[in-house]
Amino acid sequence: MAGIVVVGSQWGDEGKGKITNFLAQDADVIVRYQGGDNAGHTIVFNNQKFELRSVPSGIFDINKLAVIGNGTVLNPKSLLEELAYLRSRGVETTNLKISDRAQVLFSYHKLFDILQETAKKENKIGTTGNGIGPAYADKMARTGIRMCDLLDYEVLEQRIKTVVANKNELLTKIYNHAPLDADALLEEYYAYGQQLAPYVTDTAYLVDEAFKANKRVLFEGAQGVMLDIDHGTYPYVTSSNPIAGGVTTGVGIGPNKVTEVVGVAKAYTSRVGEGPFPTELVNEIGDHIREVGHEYGVVTHRPRRIGWFDSVVMRHSARVAGITKLAVNCIDVLTGIEVLKIATAYELDGKEIKYYPASFKDLERVTPIYEELPGWNEDITNIKRREDLPINAQNYLKRIEALIGVEIATFSVGPDRQQTNVLQDVWTGEQL
Repeated sequence: MAGIVVVGSQWGDEGKGKITNFLAQDADVIVRYQGGDNAGHTIVFNNQKFELRSVPSGIFDINKLAVIGNGTVLNPKSLLEELAYLRSRGVETTNLKISDRAQVLFSYHKLFDILQETAKKENKIGTTGNGIGPAYADKMARTGIRMCDLLDYEVLEQRIKTVVANKNELLTKIYNHAPLDADALLEEYYAYGQQLAPYVTDTAYLVDEAFKANKRVLFEGAQGVMLDIDHGTYPYVTSSNPIAGGVTTGVGIGPNKVTEVVGVAKAYTSRVGEGPFPTELVNEIGDHIREVGHEYGVVTHRPRRIGWFDSVVMRHSARVAGITKLAVNCIDVLTGIEVLKIATAYELDGKEIKYYPASFKDLERVTPIYEELPGWNEDITNIKRREDLPINAQNYLKRIEALIGVEIATFSVGPDRQQTNVLQDVWTGEQL
């Protein structure tokens, strides 16, 4: 039995999809445990590039189960579009399973997301406007609608009419907006439920049965640790728990099922949206990294903010997510930069600190303390072994390991799966 969690250890967009797809080669079940369709990941499979939003990476192998767990918020309309997109490109999708307990993201969630964000004006969070926050808010308020409800017309009718009555009070009296049509929503979403019904089941039971059969289970989430609702840069965070602990509630398993946690990181840092970013580079180096690394959102196409590698962030992530192995991506993007910097600590009010402050006010005042390392100019995109990297690139990776206290299991020198180099088999622990 083995259960591996892949987590983003920065602000998301670290290349989790590629690492998940890589590890999925040796997995039997691949499970998405949180998040929604607001964040995507790009996967290169059989020399084709696919952009996924909700469907787990395991969808590309019909012999593996691809599971969407109960911790997600599921937009049935966009999921059906994604499945049609995959089928149009020759990908079989009958191996997908959807939790009957997953929350349904409705069109009104997207509407409220935009209205609420607009009302915040200069205090906006920088959401994608895809309704993720309002959907999770309804879940916690116990007014959400689940996938199992979409399959029963009478239950769905009662739930929608109750919810819409409340939503229309807010829309008409607070936002001066036209009311929702409950009947139209009922017919639309019941139709979605009928189309998705063959995929819907008790996925917690399926995953538990897989463990009992000594199968290998891989868990993937969206975003990254620094966007975690509890441990990220609150309030500039997502509305769920991307940390490895989110697997237990987001899938319905005990923590004893997790054997390894792989933290995915870029060799630098990026983030999308508002919020603190101590090592941000608003200069030519930042622009250079953005263009070389194609740092634009998969779903939103927004340019990502770029910064130096931040070991303070990474130590925080390693601690709260229980990271046991690192997967470092995009090392090749740093080629040609003469001097590289790594933040080893922060200065706050004249004192050196090595932890990540909770207070947004404190984060506005911190100054990164940098360590400089010499860069390299050699082309490394075809490198297969760590010892074949330029000595300066080797030293850069060694310093990352030393500062975080976690060893590197894989490093990538390009976007393709073939450019991901494995130092240790995460499933078996064997050094390669």
